[in-house]
Amino acid sequence: MKKQKALFLDRDGVINIDHGYVSKIDNFVFTEGIFELLKLFIQKNYMLFIVTNQSGIGRGYYSLEDFQVLTQYMLDVFKEKDMHIQEVQYCPHAPEENCNCRKPKTGMIDNLLKKYPIDLENSWLIGDKQSDIDLALHSHIAHSIAITNAPLHHASYSFDSIQACKVFMETHPTVVL
Repeated sequence: MKKQKALFLDRDGVINIDHGYVSKIDNFVFTEGIFELLKLFIQKNYMLFIVTNQSGIGRGYYSLEDFQVLTQYMLDVFKEKDMHIQEVQYCPHAPEENCNCRKPKTGMIDNLLKKYPIDLENSWLIGDKQSDIDLALHSHIAHSIAITNAPLHHASYSFDSIQACKVFMETHPTVVL
C-alpha cells in the first residue's frame, strides 16, 4: 500500500483559540486562517489528523462526553467546508498518570501508524507548545510548524499566528509538497 503524507494538528491554540480547557461549543472559536491553511494542504493531497492532549478530562474539569460533543461540532464545521479530518486522537489523562499517549510521548502517532499508511518523511505537524514539536521529533515527522510568540526548539518554521503561517504557505507554495 502506498504511503500518504499527513498533516497532524494540535487542537487548542492551532485549530481554535486556546482559552484554557475549552470544552463547550460556546467557547470554541476557530483561529483566523485555519480553514484556508488546511485547504493548502488538502490541495496537495495530505490526510488530516488531530492529535490533542485533553488533560481537562483526567483533571475532572470536563467529561469525556463534553469532549466528544465539542469534537463532533468541530468535525461538522470542517465537513461543511468540505474538509475531511481522517481521525481525532486524544489523550484524556492528567500529566501525573504518565501514560504513553500524552504528548510529547508518541502513543497517538503510534496508534495512527497502525491504521494508516503514513509517509512521515513528507508529513507535517502544527502545534503551539514544545510538547507538540517534541512529538514531531520523537515520532520522526519530518516537518513541524510552531504557532507561538515564544521560541520553540527544533521547529522547521515558527509563526506568531495561523494567519501568518497561511500567508507564508501561500507565498511559498513549494514548501508544502
